[in-house]
Amino acid sequence: MWTSPSVSLLLFVSLFHGCRNFVCPRICRCFSNAIKCNNITQGAAPVMDHRDRRLSISNTGIAVFPDVTSISSLESEFVLDICDNIFLLEIPTNAFTGMSKEYVTMNLYNNGIRKIHEHAFNGTKIDKLVLKNNRNLRVIHKDAFTGGTGPGVLDVSATALTKLPSQGLESVLVLFAQSAYTLKSLPPLQGLWSLREAHLTYNSHCCALLNWNTHRDLPINPVWNNSSTACIERDPAGSRVQPVIGGLTDTSLLTDVPYFLEGDLLAEDESYEDVNFHYPELDLCQTTLTLVCTPEADAFNPCEDIAGFSFLRVAIWFINLLAITGNLTVLLVFFSSRNKLTVPRFLMCHLAFADLCIGVYLLMIATVDLRTRGSYSQHAIEWQTGPGCSAAGFLSVFGGELSVYTLSTIILERWHTITNAMQVERHLVLMQAAGIMAVGWLICLGMGILPLIGVSSYTKVSMCLPMDIETHLAQAFVIIILLLNVGAFLVVCVCYVLIYLAVKNPDLPRRSADTRIAQRMAVLIFTDFLCMAPISFFAISAAFKFPLITVTNSKILLVLFFPINSCANPFLYAIFTKAFRKDAYKLMSTIGCCRNKAAHTERK
Repeated sequence: MWTSPSVSLLLFVSLFHGCRNFVCPRICRCFSNAIKCNNITQGAAPVMDHRDRRLSISNTGIAVFPDVTSISSLESEFVLDICDNIFLLEIPTNAFTGMSKEYVTMNLYNNGIRKIHEHAFNGTKIDKLVLKNNRNLRVIHKDAFTGGTGPGVLDVSATALTKLPSQGLESVLVLFAQSAYTLKSLPPLQGLWSLREAHLTYNSHCCALLNWNTHRDLPINPVWNNSSTACIERDPAGSRVQPVIGGLTDTSLLTDVPYFLEGDLLAEDESYEDVNFHYPELDLCQTTLTLVCTPEADAFNPCEDIAGFSFLRVAIWFINLLAITGNLTVLLVFFSSRNKLTVPRFLMCHLAFADLCIGVYLLMIATVDLRTRGSYSQHAIEWQTGPGCSAAGFLSVFGGELSVYTLSTIILERWHTITNAMQVERHLVLMQAAGIMAVGWLICLGMGILPLIGVSSYTKVSMCLPMDIETHLAQAFVIIILLLNVGAFLVVCVCYVLIYLAVKNPDLPRRSADTRIAQRMAVLIFTDFLCMAPISFFAISAAFKFPLITVTNSKILLVLFFPINSCANPFLYAIFTKAFRKDAYKLMSTIGCCRNKAAHTERK
């Protein structure tokens, strides 16, 4: 069954009581201590272990799975090694049928396997199945384990699997899936009845398993349903003895068994009356099983939903709908207005768009939180590593920084206009404002894109913010963003003071309209930045790796303070102003509404 006669293959069989129970595969010739195939052998035989029976097919050029169905071993604890065969691409249907009637260990690692077909393990009893380091393994058919028993231990570490089969894993007690970065979701947890230990890639999967384990009801395995009567009738002082899969003596690896002992082996023996034979880990009648899972939840990914708190789940919907509605209204009215586009109006449009991005970001977060409520851990990796979280994170950084930049530009433009009230030629014109905003867009786009290309990351936390500071470059990026925000806040404070002094100075000429606008905008912008102070303070301390607040509590700041400007700005800077109401009445009059008010405001 080899593709090339020049390929060498060496199969070694460890002996125990000779070969009387071993049938030589038809593709090979058997000797007292080795099996030789294709008449070519390379390398020396390893030291033989006479305690086990072992068949090894390793480091060959085979491209077709070898026929091991005719081995028909009667020995228990049979070990099959098919390793380091990089041209071996598939495990076919019924690949191991007839190999052994007893439990076997299959080491199928470091091959080029890409797919395991349906019923591949049909008719096989598996103690341990090791598929690790098959880096091209992407598919295990959902019926791959149908018709077989086990495995008790399954290792799919360092593979390209995107999902595990939805059935056939009822007997798995120990699951290894480390460095399996494409395995972003777990199979239905109800199909992991027997799981006692898991070593995974993502800590959110452990959160899902541990949460499920607290609600897991016995019987822990459907095969043990018939034991319920024995649980009721057994001697309270004794404990039933269960067989372990494959005869393993490691009692931590309990699994699906083909039979159940009917008698209490130690019952009615008075010589053991002072000895406690009750082992909770072996008790089929217990109602809660201990589950060990690594990696554990960390500070960035606690075992909780995205919102964390119930009141935040309500607040985030209120704030995002308010932000989206308000800013869309501002954009609609400004774009449909027939009035001349002035510099303040132009800047307000950019501010509304930036705040709209924050509203959309919050809407995405709120939607995912609603869809995954109570089960976010099972979907965390799919969300955080998917395009949705990346898009949401980009909107949060781009929108947030563009809003800060535009607010700073607005207050600087107001200060410049007021201090040069009589020198109209020095006022900011529309082309200059467009150039300033073009620079701002480029800067903010760059800040939003950098985490997408490896400088920090949006995948660190469920809120999709760039909180990854593991590298010096990522830490510098986060610190620079925060310092720019603080710098913008200081600029606004200075401009506010200068505007206030200019308004109060009787020696400087000024227009009454400029005075009213300056006073209103100065107070409002200062208030907006004051709301950002707590976020900046705690974020800077965390960026220097001295966090003063947990991720769970930081969500309160992120929901209540971070977006508050986005939902307040359109009302404070546009909707509540007379000029905006005038434009709004004109727009509504075109569709037959508010014509009287539109005419009244026009006369004014």
